[in-house]
Amino acid sequence: MLLRIGTRGSPLALWQANHVAGLLRAANHGLETQLVEIQTAGDDIRNVPLPELGGEGVFTKAIQEALKENRVDVAVHSLKDLPTVAVPGLVLAAVPPRGPTGDAFVSLKHARFDDLPQGAVVATGSLRRKAQVHNRRPDLKVVDIRGNVETRLRKLAEQELDATILAQAGLVRLGLQERIREILDANWMLPAVGQGALALECRFDDDAATATLQKIDDPNTHAAVLAERAFLRQLGGGCQVPIGAAATINDRRLTLRGAVLPPDGSRRVAGDISGPLDAAEALGIELAETVKRQGARALLGHP
Repeated sequence: MLLRIGTRGSPLALWQANHVAGLLRAANHGLETQLVEIQTAGDDIRNVPLPELGGEGVFTKAIQEALKENRVDVAVHSLKDLPTVAVPGLVLAAVPPRGPTGDAFVSLKHARFDDLPQGAVVATGSLRRKAQVHNRRPDLKVVDIRGNVETRLRKLAEQELDATILAQAGLVRLGLQERIREILDANWMLPAVGQGALALECRFDDDAATATLQKIDDPNTHAAVLAERAFLRQLGGGCQVPIGAAATINDRRLTLRGAVLPPDGSRRVAGDISGPLDAAEALGIELAETVKRQGARALLGHP
């Protein structure tokens, strides 16, 4: 059996696709895999901040179209890029074991985030990171930065920026963990929904691909991201509202923390919830309703 794997062409995306291919071959005797690189809107347009690119799915839609058109059999996404509303005809068939979930502070000048002097310049393209940085340190100047991991690290030096913030998982996967100065405390820098996890999509009616993918599904990771994604979906904030979430599992109980902020970081509405692992999505929905009642409704633009 040959499985065609659709992926973006960035170094990180190719690492992730090759990692998935290796897991699949190890779990399915005789399986052959082929990587198919697909250019997405997020790859084509690099000089525009992500929120201005026209909504969600800028890194996933083109790969999903290839999947629907039977040009590939599997789509590999960074799960944090995957919109929470399912595409008709496609299914999230598997989520392999999750990588690190943290946000990494990277700087050529300072050892820790709290060492940044007043007015220091921090670069990030993420609304979530910008808002949480402003919430903790309103004095800092936060500027946009785009490009793959290597590009952003190069800009850090070329533009003499004080710091940037990147996903810990991406740096580790690319062998760049020595660039990490500090993993930011999730008590104030909650990660993106699905951060550190990979999403494997296939066609809903492709039973052979579904069975193949499910052999590398990690139930705990899958439950954790279902809770986080349900939280985000129930909030309905889309990509224009800074939202962070993190689910952890211990002894078949899931604990979910979530936060909603305005883009300027002037407020933070946060909460947490715990419950049985098999109620992951219900927990995400319940936490979303809780933070709405606590004041997130206004931040989300809901009446």
